[in-house]
Order: sequence, then C-alpha cells, then structure tokens
Amino acid sequence: MSRYAQLFEKLKAKNEGAFVPFAVLGHPTVEDSFDVLDTYLKNGADALEVGIPFSDPGADGPVIMTADRRALQNGANTPKCFGIIKKLREKYPDTPIGLLMYINLVYRPGIENFFKMAADAGVDSVLIADVPVEMFETDGLPWAKAAADNKIDLIFIAPPNATDEQLRKIAKYSQGYIYLVSRAGVTGANQTAGHPVGHVVNMLKEMNAVPPMLGFGISQPEHVRDAIKNGAAGAITGSALVKIIEENIDDREKMLSILGEKVRSLKEATKL
Repeated sequence: MSRYAQLFEKLKAKNEGAFVPFAVLGHPTVEDSFDVLDTYLKNGADALEVGIPFSDPGADGPVIMTADRRALQNGANTPKCFGIIKKLREKYPDTPIGLLMYINLVYRPGIENFFKMAADAGVDSVLIADVPVEMFETDGLPWAKAAADNKIDLIFIAPPNATDEQLRKIAKYSQGYIYLVSRAGVTGANQTAGHPVGHVVNMLKEMNAVPPMLGFGISQPEHVRDAIKNGAAGAITGSALVKIIEENIDDREKMLSILGEKVRSLKEATKL
C-alpha cells in the first residue's frame, strides 16, 4: 500500500481530511528550506507538496514566481532539491512527499534519470503542471514506464470545468490522488476558490478514481473546511504560506513561528 493510500485510510478512520502545504524547495535558501518543511510537519501537515524552482512557472501566480526566482538566485538546483527531500524522508519515513513541477526540469536530465533521482530521494508522486492528461495519453509510455519502474505515482490536474471525457482520462491515469483545481487561472492566495466542485468530486467517485485534493485559492480554514464538506479528501495550500515566508524573510524565527501557527489552523479545519 502506498504512503498516500495509508494516509487516506488513517484519516478516514479519524473522520479527518488531509492538509497538504506547498513549498518551493530552496526557498528562502537551501539551508532554510528544510526547516520550513519540518515546521509544516511538526505542526500537523499530513503530507508535503514541493516544487523544484523553475524560471518560467506558468501555472503559478506572482507569489510563487517570486519564490522560484529567489531560490534560483540562492543556488537551488535539482540535485540540491532532491537532497532536501532525502533529508526529510530520513526524518519522516511515512509521510507522503509529492513534487509539483514543470516538464523542462524532467527533460533536462532525461525522463528515466529524473524518476530514478526522485525515487532515490524518497519522492512518492510527481505532478508535471504543463503536461495535461491529453498529452500524457498520446506520449505517455516513457513517463508511465519510468514512474512505474521507480514506484512513483503520477498525479494529474482536474479543472472544475472538465468534460466527462477529460475526467474519465484523469480518473484512469491518476495515481495517489487527483489535484482538483477550484478555479481557472494560476495559483494565488488573493484569488479564492471559485467554482463549486461537488459535482466533479461525485463524478470522480463514480469512476472509482483515487481521492481528489482541492487546491488553488485555499488560504483560510473555512476554505479547507468547505473543500472537505464538498467531498474532497483534503486541501492543498501554497501561496498563502509562501507569502508568509516572503513577508518575514529577514526574521527567520518569526517566519517559522507564523508558519507553524498557520499550518495548525488549516489542519484543525480538516477535523469534521
């Protein structure tokens, strides 16, 4: 049983949803990045979603784009990012850790090499934001083989306006969980969740899909609570947390304290 399956089973028994925070690896620095993620987990996060910084993160809004630039300027690269994940895996052997990233970062070392490096670091899943399920279906064999060979789940995004046919493909190919997007556009804490997602969740359940996790615009406890009430297995928060790091970049202890408090409040909202 995968770490995701174990997590969802455990939380279901406790009548809780999952709370998953996002962070850009290497932000604000390579050295501090581990402590940020460690703070998330110490304060109740159920799993982690992390991004390898990229120069052109098309699915992300200004907050995460700024974090990507800062991380790159501070020397973050793919090997260093995998080093952070490996250190986390050693401390948290049972916590699911997923990557959200962009296709160029996979092509650069080669698909097989990338997935092997990810597996060696302890990664559970990979979501490539600029590879929609349609592209995977037409050119998916090398991705599927590399992921399967390294026991890594492939995650796909389900938009709120997806057609029935798109949802069938997403349900067919997604492993671990499905990243359910609450609205069109890019990530951002200033843009709250938009479309009702209950109908999409119901359709995915009818298709026997893996559990959906709601992201984009999730910044407050009520957003998390509503996501779970609408049938999502949990919620993912990114920009709201990355913004806290940027606002407290010169005071590390204050930054970690505020992050811990925010994560606690968001996790508490998963308890039904």
